[in-house]
Amino acid sequence: MTATDDDRLPAEARARKRIDEQLAAAGWEVQDGKDLNLFAGEGIAVREVVMAAGHGRTDYLLYVGRKVVGVIEAKPIGTTLSGVEWQSAMYATGLPERHRKRAHLRGNRLPFVFEASGAETHFTNGYDPEPRARKIFAFPQPETLARIIRDSEATPEAPTWRAKVRVMPPLATEKLRPAQIDAIKNSEKSLAAQRADRSLIQMATGAGKTYTAVTLSYRLLKYAGFKRVLFLVDRNNLADQTAGEFANYPTPDDGRRFTEIYSVQKLAAAGMLASSGVVISTIQRVYSVLRGKTVPEGDDQQLDDWAPDEPVTVQYNPAMPPESFDLVIVDEAHRSIYGVWKGVLEYFDAHVVGLTATPGKQTFAFFRQNLVSQYTYTESVADSVNVDFDIYRIKTEISERGATIEAGTHVPKVDRRTRIERIEAIDETLEYRKSQLDRAVSNPNQIRTVLETFRDRLFTEIFPGRTAVPKTLIFCKDDTHAENVVTQVRQVFGKGNDFAAKITYQAKDPKGHLQAFRTSASLRIAVTVDMIATGTDVKPLECVFFMRDVRSAQYFEQMKGRGARTITPADFQAVTPDPTAREKTRFVIVDAIGVTEHSFVDPPLNRTKSVSLQQLLQKTANLTITEDETATLASRLAALELQLKPAERTELESVADRPLKVILKGLVEACDPETQAEALATAGPSVTREEVVERMIETAIEPLAGNPQLRNRIMELRRQHDLIVDDTNPDTLLEAYGVVDEDKALEIVSDWRAYLHEHRSEITALEILEQAGRSGDRPAGEVFAQIQELADRIARPPHRWTPEVLWTAYEQVEKGRVRPNAKATVTDLVSLLRFTLQGDDELVPYADKVRERYEGWLLQQEQAGVVFADVQRWWLDNMAEVIAASAGITADDLDEAPFIGRGGVDGALRDLGDTASDLLKALNQELTS
Repeated sequence: MTATDDDRLPAEARARKRIDEQLAAAGWEVQDGKDLNLFAGEGIAVREVVMAAGHGRTDYLLYVGRKVVGVIEAKPIGTTLSGVEWQSAMYATGLPERHRKRAHLRGNRLPFVFEASGAETHFTNGYDPEPRARKIFAFPQPETLARIIRDSEATPEAPTWRAKVRVMPPLATEKLRPAQIDAIKNSEKSLAAQRADRSLIQMATGAGKTYTAVTLSYRLLKYAGFKRVLFLVDRNNLADQTAGEFANYPTPDDGRRFTEIYSVQKLAAAGMLASSGVVISTIQRVYSVLRGKTVPEGDDQQLDDWAPDEPVTVQYNPAMPPESFDLVIVDEAHRSIYGVWKGVLEYFDAHVVGLTATPGKQTFAFFRQNLVSQYTYTESVADSVNVDFDIYRIKTEISERGATIEAGTHVPKVDRRTRIERIEAIDETLEYRKSQLDRAVSNPNQIRTVLETFRDRLFTEIFPGRTAVPKTLIFCKDDTHAENVVTQVRQVFGKGNDFAAKITYQAKDPKGHLQAFRTSASLRIAVTVDMIATGTDVKPLECVFFMRDVRSAQYFEQMKGRGARTITPADFQAVTPDPTAREKTRFVIVDAIGVTEHSFVDPPLNRTKSVSLQQLLQKTANLTITEDETATLASRLAALELQLKPAERTELESVADRPLKVILKGLVEACDPETQAEALATAGPSVTREEVVERMIETAIEPLAGNPQLRNRIMELRRQHDLIVDDTNPDTLLEAYGVVDEDKALEIVSDWRAYLHEHRSEITALEILEQAGRSGDRPAGEVFAQIQELADRIARPPHRWTPEVLWTAYEQVEKGRVRPNAKATVTDLVSLLRFTLQGDDELVPYADKVRERYEGWLLQQEQAGVVFADVQRWWLDNMAEVIAASAGITADDLDEAPFIGRGGVDGALRDLGDTASDLLKALNQELTS
């Protein structure tokens, strides 16, 4: 029948003809009642079946596995289908008695109900906890409905994923960051609530979006009955990285890798495999498969970067039906995917989760404004997930204003396709603008000037004090521009091929170069166009260099994010051949084109570089700090937080009564425009923005402003981690001779005494020693921790005292009263404290003092008639040695070396008997008093 014949049919007949064709395409056998044959296939759709009295005649009665499962109500094209749901519901509850023995029922009704017009189809799954109609692209295949029925029989209390997701087990949070926990929990809440069929997660670049998505996928596959997940990546080269994330993901239940439980497949020539649990692809490849095309195995830039001029339309493909996926995850959900590619996403009957750092209006619209979690870049800096950045601007005459080439000038012309160069005279004067640079006109001198400026300022202004080129990523306009830039980089720096490489789709072995850029210490500069612009991790990267403009805020944020990743100091040093580069605390955007001057570019936190950290902290104390200075303080503290050792971090938390990250988060929020706008909206009409911001800043800085001790500790740690390198002033030898500087020793002793008196109330170790002196008892083990804390404090600038330095100074100042000490240790601070503050007659090494007291205690025991056997003496002797080294001993120490070799606590009870506890207490009291 031709299209003209179709047009002559009545409207409802045309609709039924289309419905017949759609059912057949999905694998249903469409039959009239008189030709009924339930053995003809898995799914049978019977036309015009009379239902029970009062329930009318259904347009289609559906059989799966020779049992009745559902009905279809057909209406002419243009009918609003929600208005006829009462009819299909009437049919679903009106199955004749003779059919009920061979039917799947949910309560008193058939579970699967459809309304269709040939142009539109609605589907209600009666097994859902609150069944409601939803629009679907095409009828499900019979096997799909059979699977739903099997699932309902296996778990009748939660037959579908919409039911299972409501009873998910608690999330294992041990390996997740707070932002990831928030995103996963809120996504699951959104799935359970079913108020929207799409969810958007906004998470800063580098904050672990992919790991979040893998965790969510695992939980939904394992606990919620999801059968398959489609993971859409922005570019095909990211498919390998994403597949690696899935392969390396240790499941929280038994530690097996994700891929040991579920098959993870990159969509390629074989199409979608039936066994796959996760399919990774670009949206272009999915579209090709839906069109029946074969997609290549490897990268194909022409396919993966293709952006159609008009929105695409898709046709039903039984090899990848709409019900193929229960979940579609769109990574880097910010580009034109919701415009021209919208049809592909809406083809699937699946919940869509978007992951992006930079959502635009179009993104929010597609996801029904259902933003389930939000985690900004500045928040990620405050949490030490990302590092802050600085901007360095390079301007040249030609890059700002263009240039003119006079007529008759002989210039090189390069064929873009063959790259063959020829010399020709131009016929007329050519004036080119900066926007034409490296597109219509290439100027090697401009490229060289920019690169030479970068080279000359690199170690003085951009990364002061460095000696090796930080890992740098240069973004170019196209492959030809990238070719010119990489050639000039090698010339300008006087280096070879292993120093700089072009990593583009046209380059040879781009994936190998990319891996080398991540892991090689010699490859310092990568030149690219788009290949590393989004999603690709190169954690050691410290310099993002723009030699091309970017007009999209979303794309710029993705490109900027390449430098944002944090990295452990050990991993950073392994690929950074520079002894002065100990850790990555920031990155630099080098802007040679003006990209950072667009209004959509947010400034870094570090906005006031001329103000020192000490000045910023003083401004908090005076309550005179500005908004930009508050942001700068957050940046400086975030950099410090990355440098802290675990013990230092714990110490600061103890002084501040909260983690440093909590303080950082408050500072960042006080400077965040969205948070400020929310506060202003609730402040009342008479309150100005300036007043609101002032209050927010005062609240944020209160933990610092009201805690002088915390500010001092921060500066002590800052000086300890900062090493100023003066390579400007030359030095000359004045004198060289051996001498003991008694004046210096006297200065140290005087400063030490003054320090103890000034900070007496802050030094917990002093308090413990004084309490012990009054009571004759002390909490075993606590003294050493407090003495260690004191040792850490005095070792920092400006004093840099160690027990050995102090002991040597006393040997010079208090000659005859100080016993020699070849290697003073932390516990010798106890002797130093007593000698300085309590007036001991002689300064004796702590271990010597303990051993002398032990010998005296043994003598007292012998005089009292107590005799210890050799095995008991072993325990007592070693207990005394532990006290000498640690200023005390606890029962827990008996389960460590050397005691554990003789049974630990149980061995002590065995050999010392019931007096073990009393002996332990006696040694603590007698030897440490």
